[in-house]
Amino acid sequence: MSHAPYGSWPSPVDAALVAAHDGHPEALGAVGEEVWWTAPRPAEGGRRALLRLRPDAPAPVSVLPAPWNVRNRVHEYGGQPWAGAARETGGPLVVFTDAGDQRLYALEPDLDTAPRPLTPVSAVGGGLRWCDPLVLPERGEAWCVLEEFTGDGPGDVRRLLAAVPLDGSAAEDRSAVRELTDDAHRFVTGPRLSPDGTRLAWLVWDHPRMPWDGTELLVAEVDAAGRPGPPRTMLGGPGESVAQVEWAEDGTLLALSDRAGFWQPYRLDPDIGEAVQLCDRREEFAGALWKVGFRWMVPLPHGTLAVLHGLGTARLAVLDPDRGELADAVGPWTEWWPSLAACGERVVGIAAGPERDYEVVALDTATGHCRVLAEHHTDRVDPGYLPRPEPRVFTGPEGREIHAQIHRPRHPELTGPPDSAPPFVIWAHGGPTGSAPLVLDLEIAYFTSRGIGVAEVNYGGSTGYGRAYRERLRGRWGVVDVEDCAAVARALVAEGGAAPGRLAIRGGSAGGYTAAASLSDPATADLYAAGTISYPLLDLAGWASDGTHDLESHYLESLIGPLAEVPERYRERSPAYRAERIVAPFVLLQGLDDVVCPPEQAEALLAAVAGRGVPHAYLSFAGEGHGFRRAATVERALEAELALYARAFGFDRNDLAPLDLAAGREAR
Repeated sequence: MSHAPYGSWPSPVDAALVAAHDGHPEALGAVGEEVWWTAPRPAEGGRRALLRLRPDAPAPVSVLPAPWNVRNRVHEYGGQPWAGAARETGGPLVVFTDAGDQRLYALEPDLDTAPRPLTPVSAVGGGLRWCDPLVLPERGEAWCVLEEFTGDGPGDVRRLLAAVPLDGSAAEDRSAVRELTDDAHRFVTGPRLSPDGTRLAWLVWDHPRMPWDGTELLVAEVDAAGRPGPPRTMLGGPGESVAQVEWAEDGTLLALSDRAGFWQPYRLDPDIGEAVQLCDRREEFAGALWKVGFRWMVPLPHGTLAVLHGLGTARLAVLDPDRGELADAVGPWTEWWPSLAACGERVVGIAAGPERDYEVVALDTATGHCRVLAEHHTDRVDPGYLPRPEPRVFTGPEGREIHAQIHRPRHPELTGPPDSAPPFVIWAHGGPTGSAPLVLDLEIAYFTSRGIGVAEVNYGGSTGYGRAYRERLRGRWGVVDVEDCAAVARALVAEGGAAPGRLAIRGGSAGGYTAAASLSDPATADLYAAGTISYPLLDLAGWASDGTHDLESHYLESLIGPLAEVPERYRERSPAYRAERIVAPFVLLQGLDDVVCPPEQAEALLAAVAGRGVPHAYLSFAGEGHGFRRAATVERALEAELALYARAFGFDRNDLAPLDLAAGREAR
């Protein structure tokens, strides 16, 4: 191995490669024996394609050409955008939402006809949005979640379950949409119809709760005309989160609830509501319900269940509910996306591992054998350029555990100078109620293959470790997350694994807040030599006062406290109001179409640091929202971040586009 300064190593993992493979398959489902899912297309404006894999086909096909974009904006983050039903003649009938106009469309791919609109366009506010459909050809309807804006404000909205005619009669007529429920609750999940069609189940919650705080499982009787009656609450409440509900073949309910401190599976009798725990493991069988339609559990024939479970991971297993026993699927996958489906005796899902991209994988429950169906992993570069992640548990303030994943620099031909340690970037994930999965990530390899380490910190408040760990952040956002990230950084330095004075912090969305809060906190401002802040939240009070979308508009009441009661806390923890403490150079990245963390948030920090002599650059991207999808955006953002570290850590590169940290602005 030759020696070369950390950060200067040549690497085939360039920004174009990362951008070309940004994102992964999602929204998987079964249509009879066929498997369908959506996949990213960064080079095509960031759209999501809809793919179809027939049982006898060697490869999937895209059923919709560009510019069709199978995605919706329910809750702004979107929900399950499609569903289908197999038919005896004419092939499958699929309904989907398109990102362009947010309408629901019908698609009959075997009839070679163009998609037919099923719902109208509304000019009021955010319009009409649909997600998590249930296709019912025998009823001539698709039952969905409807998000309907009634005004121009982010809170001028109602949500309910609705039935959309499949004949297109509602394509220009909102009144032809049949409302299945009222809008008594602020948020609803998709409909789940019992096997005999006589009962409907769904989940609801209300402000100020988020779905991981408390939800309710409702059940209503459905009459012969398809009209649900008054609902009954079967499970859940303000302090209990029910993340998913399904019907078993025998007509009982299956639910994932955290009433015992972890999301675990339960069976309920819909007549009396008695809940029986099916597997008493102190593990998580679900996660944060950021998107309507996530599925961590799916019923299988013969009464077993396919489930995802683990602590900090999500492994696939088959659960025998009578014995409470799990049989884990065998394979190299450590993380399964919450998008399980059943195809007869097979369980199909989307899985990845530390050395594998997300793939479409099928488990044959009769044999226990797993095989990749599509989206096969291929080594984009020599695996010697990829890091080998190390799951770690660090000790933080008050002796609390901090979970993290350490990705050390790795190169097949180079190592750093003798008796030296590499620079490290601390990554704070978004959410903040979320986590960093233990999977192959070319964006991480972009840095590690150049000699820069990455530490992903699942700070207190993260999912995957039980409700108590998740609730460490209650009232302490901007404190616990900042302390935990700093504790990991300092521990790496103390171990000799990271160079003192050559640490940076980065994050997007809530992680962008943590990064900015860390740069402006007196206890940590001197710890970091640089920071990358992407589509962040920076002015807490402004964000909580109609400064964001409806889903998260009350989120800070739990993370910070009620604004009317602790206004000083909102100001003290806002990076925009303590910018005088920032001394490290930073890059600020922002999508101009972001409605979750609007550009005004970034502009507030820019105004606060103006004239203070802190080197910084602002890159804004037209056409991008909350999170970047276009290949050109991902490339520019990565190269700007690396250019920042080159300056802050003191290494030379001649393969980067110029980044003027003195100018403070670079519009895109």
